[in-house]
Amino acid sequence: MSLLLQNVLKTHRQPDGAVLSILDIERYALAEGEQVALVGPSGGGKTTLLNVISGITLPDSGSVTLRGTEITRLSEGRRDRFRAQKIGFVFQTFNLLSAFTALENVLLGMSFSGRKADRPRAKQLLEQVGLGHRLDHKPTRLSVGEQQRVAIARALANRPSLLLADEPTANVDPANQQSVLDLIRTACREGNVSLLIVTHAMEVANQFDRVDRLPEFNRANRQPVNTAVSSAAQTTGGAA
Repeated sequence: MSLLLQNVLKTHRQPDGAVLSILDIERYALAEGEQVALVGPSGGGKTTLLNVISGITLPDSGSVTLRGTEITRLSEGRRDRFRAQKIGFVFQTFNLLSAFTALENVLLGMSFSGRKADRPRAKQLLEQVGLGHRLDHKPTRLSVGEQQRVAIARALANRPSLLLADEPTANVDPANQQSVLDLIRTACREGNVSLLIVTHAMEVANQFDRVDRLPEFNRANRQPVNTAVSSAAQTTGGAA
């Protein structure tokens, strides 16, 4: 088993003091190298789930374990280092640094892991996603589709065990959506990387052998309740 969530609870305290349940997941798992599409309604907790899995956000309670490491037990600094080394994240908004070239963005992604940046690998990844001729171009000189390809290369730079992709085709024109999806899936397959991709597009989800619907395994009722929560819930709450 590559990824395992157990008894994960996540709530958000609203301005009026009411507590909104975001995640209530008894068990969720991905096998090594498995590729899964995750679908669900907007505001249903999909992005929160990715943030909890990656350690960007801590759950109020429960455990998240990746390749034998319980991420939820790590300090913030160790979670950041572990994420850089073991988890690739393709954000919907790309999160590229505008002052740096495509190659430098990938190299910076490598440096966050604490290892020496591997320039030949960074170039190879950009060539793999069709940007070998754009190494020295900054994001403002790249199309939206090209920016997404840089983000994919950066996410794969440290040879992660798990790749999380949050609506990776949402901001790409229809002509390039399939090529972006194919790039992600092929790269993960070749590297035996587990893939969890969030999407609203059923034409994307239906290409996966496994499609998980968040409402089917997330028991959160999404209704605010005026009950006390633990101090952990009060200090780590976040919106979906």
